[in-house]
Amino acid sequence: MSSTYKVKVNTIFDFDFTKEDVSKIDAVNSSTSTHHLLQDNKSYHTEIVESDFNAKQYTVKVNHNTYQVDIANELDARIKEMGFSLGSSKQVNTIKAPMPGLLLDIQVQEGQEVKEDDPILILEAMKMENLILSPRDGIIKSISATTGDAVDKGQLLIEFA
Repeated sequence: MSSTYKVKVNTIFDFDFTKEDVSKIDAVNSSTSTHHLLQDNKSYHTEIVESDFNAKQYTVKVNHNTYQVDIANELDARIKEMGFSLGSSKQVNTIKAPMPGLLLDIQVQEGQEVKEDDPILILEAMKMENLILSPRDGIIKSISATTGDAVDKGQLLIEFA
């Protein structure tokens, strides 16, 4: 895999850069987020205003103009071609009992909005209490069990809208 970068500016303009192109940039760091660049005998003052390193997204100010910059390498392009994306939301629509046990507590109601990792229910199995958390943000569509029920492994407990 070569080191080619696809750079999209303001979701409109596309540029391709290689590591060699990047190494030829005449830039001096003014601070950790500001740089001074020279290109074709023109001076540019740049500042990284916001950055999301994991998503490779940056808000950059160049001579008082602000730009949204997205950077992708060849691996990112291949992942996108395969239909995957980093940080994609989970599409879990049901919560099923992970093991047989006794349902001690249901901590949500139908129609309630929950966030990822909010407590949903407590299932006692093998003399241990297991706190089941919400796998994603969503709204509780239905609850298929009640407190005190004995449940089997794989039994539907909660459905998301």
